Amino acid sequence: MPVLVIVGAQWGDEGKGKIIDLLTERADIVARYQGGHNAGHTVVIGKDKFVLHLVPSGILHSGKICIIGNGVVIDPAALLSEMNELQKRGFQFQGNLLISKNAHLIMPYHQALDVASEQQKGKKKIGTTGRGIGPAYADKIGRKGIRMADLFDPENFREKLACNIEEANFLLQQFYHVEPVQLEKIYQDYLSYGEQLKKYVRDTTLFMNEAIRKKKKILAEGAQGTNLDVDHGTYPFVTSSSAAAGGACTGLGIGPQAITEVMGIVKAYTTRVGSGPFPTEQGNEVGELLRTRGNEYGATTGRPRRCGWADTLVIRHAVRVNGMGSVAITKLDVLDALDEIKICVGYKHQGTLYEEMPSELSILDSCTPQYITLPGWKQSTVGINKYEKLPRKARAYVEKLCKLSGVKPAIISTGAPRNETIILQKPFMRK
Repeated sequence: MPVLVIVGAQWGDEGKGKIIDLLTERADIVARYQGGHNAGHTVVIGKDKFVLHLVPSGILHSGKICIIGNGVVIDPAALLSEMNELQKRGFQFQGNLLISKNAHLIMPYHQALDVASEQQKGKKKIGTTGRGIGPAYADKIGRKGIRMADLFDPENFREKLACNIEEANFLLQQFYHVEPVQLEKIYQDYLSYGEQLKKYVRDTTLFMNEAIRKKKKILAEGAQGTNLDVDHGTYPFVTSSSAAAGGACTGLGIGPQAITEVMGIVKAYTTRVGSGPFPTEQGNEVGELLRTRGNEYGATTGRPRRCGWADTLVIRHAVRVNGMGSVAITKLDVLDALDEIKICVGYKHQGTLYEEMPSELSILDSCTPQYITLPGWKQSTVGINKYEKLPRKARAYVEKLCKLSGVKPAIISTGAPRNETIILQKPFMRK
């Protein structure tokens, strides 16, 4: 049975939560492989709305094993808060949730450094959420991170913590001129978090590889999107981890041969949160219409998302670096009100036409998008679950977008609830 990786094909916020929830029905295991609680997956079940930040979406289905892999950075306070809220709504974790003992922890000094660094940048801000994600990954790469397993060795934990806090406080006080963090409070708080989470912690790499050997169906979910990947995104306006499909191998401890399918999630238009280049952004009434109709506000921070036309250079880039075999197109219904709809097919910069996405920010920041224009359908597509029932012009838009992007559509979402979905192919849903 396949290991299916779900990855965002744009700048995140593509609607991965709904698609993952839909595919989880036929999965045995749902595993999160990177990111932190700066990301949010929104799932609507009936009249209930769930916004998940660290807990994999599979928790909303009974009998599914959910894994937080070693590639995720965990704020244990945020995780426990999320778990408590879900428990109040009737969801259980014992036997259903596994946390990698090698996952790195976000510490209060990471958050303090994140906020202070952003404030100092002024107009050159990256647009982080201020939740400590970047500094936690920096410590991981710098070989001074604190991992989940460290919480169960109090003496070793205190030694590591004291060393890190000494360095962090020097930066906070002498460079950023803000208040220091307190060793004893952090030490006691994190020992308490460890006691509460201990029963869920284990070697998830062993578990994953044993599940693969037993031919279990595994759904690997990423956070953010390909163009926020630290290697393949619009650097430096990116996240601090490998959001692309390759991150599933390192973030879960599985070999690349285990991945048999990659599905990209593509919003029918494009959005971005925070700073960074966005060639097709519409800072006009079109952008405002997309934001309003699409409720484009961050699931984690509530920040309004920047909105614009679909960009096939962005999508083709994601298809290449992820090896995507198919895509799920989300929020098609948001376009229902438009008289005409544009698709970006190239960038022009200083007389040169770019038909593939360049990596130079100087080009992305000042290029002129080249569009084709399709007629809008001016009919409601909300809730349609059969492809042939879509308006003819809506089908034409989907087909043109996918042809230009070089990938086949597998799923089309026409609303937030599970049943407002068109299934064209059945990746990971076959018996």
